[in-house]
Amino acid sequence: MAKSPKILSTSFLVLFVILLLYLLFWIFAPFLTPILWALILARLFYPLHERLASFLGGKRAWSAILMTLAVMVLVVLPVSYVAALAVTETIHAYEVGRAWIQAGGMEQLPGRLGNLPLIGTLSQDVLGNLILAYGVLHESTEGVATMNQVVAGTVGGLAMNIVELITDFLIMLFTLFFLFRDSPSLHKTVTQALPIDQKAKGEIFDCLDQTVVAVVRGTVLTALAQGLVAGTTYWLLGIPFPLLLGALSGLFSLLPVGGTAFVWGPVALYLFWTGAIWKAIILVAVGAGIVGLMDNVLQPFLVGTGVDLPLILLFFASLGGVAYFGFIGLFLGPIILGLAKAAFHIFQQNYQRSSA
Repeated sequence: MAKSPKILSTSFLVLFVILLLYLLFWIFAPFLTPILWALILARLFYPLHERLASFLGGKRAWSAILMTLAVMVLVVLPVSYVAALAVTETIHAYEVGRAWIQAGGMEQLPGRLGNLPLIGTLSQDVLGNLILAYGVLHESTEGVATMNQVVAGTVGGLAMNIVELITDFLIMLFTLFFLFRDSPSLHKTVTQALPIDQKAKGEIFDCLDQTVVAVVRGTVLTALAQGLVAGTTYWLLGIPFPLLLGALSGLFSLLPVGGTAFVWGPVALYLFWTGAIWKAIILVAVGAGIVGLMDNVLQPFLVGTGVDLPLILLFFASLGGVAYFGFIGLFLGPIILGLAKAAFHIFQQNYQRSSA
């Protein structure tokens, strides 16, 4: 009977801790994405931070300030600029498209598509139906009003995304500074808080460290490969500024939606409009069939070689992570998968063996 109060007290304490963790999660939820980005960047640049702190005589605060500024200049600002550029170009593309439609571009399109080999007749039939629907919609006041409302909402949403991007950027830099400065004490606190033995803690943190490095390395190498293939294609097709377009393709490949299509798509449209039909077809085939698929094939393969995870599981972890978490899910999916593997291994080594 003496054990009953102790069991009741322990159960109450466990439930109370779970409730507190649940509340803390929702408190930190609005800032979760920039905090996670700060954790990833802090891990990547932490060895440089340690060397710089040692060079400065152990002044971790000054080293943290310098490293935060370095990350901002070398990593965050270029990526943020590309994201903002994508939003701006989307708005510009809508304005150009609207002006093209108003100038009668829709009516001229079937004649141009009719010159396409093999699919010219079929494309004319499909476009004829689309133009008929467009004419009905264009003459309908309600239809035009609905289109304007949708476009206005989309543009307003893009503007809100820019504000959110700037806010997350500032929160991430603020968090990154404290992660650099206080990383030893934070690591000690988290390690002591985990209610498992020391060997299991070491395995979990080692797995987390290897997975973060492998995921980031795989993502960066994939972006470089996409930029290289796209740039080579631009050069072979005789498109001006292939080096610049290839670099832009590599940068845009980091975006969660659209990616390299923001670069090769407008170039293909330009080639088609100027009469270089076969070049446009080849560019679309390479862009959609090779460059566009690298995110789904090459990136999971490169990550898997660094963390010893099955390729098929990494493939779905990357796609599911992006679908659920957005762009950062490209990192979180494989990281969570790696931690799950470590947790199962710990369970097999300790609890199943003890049970046997």
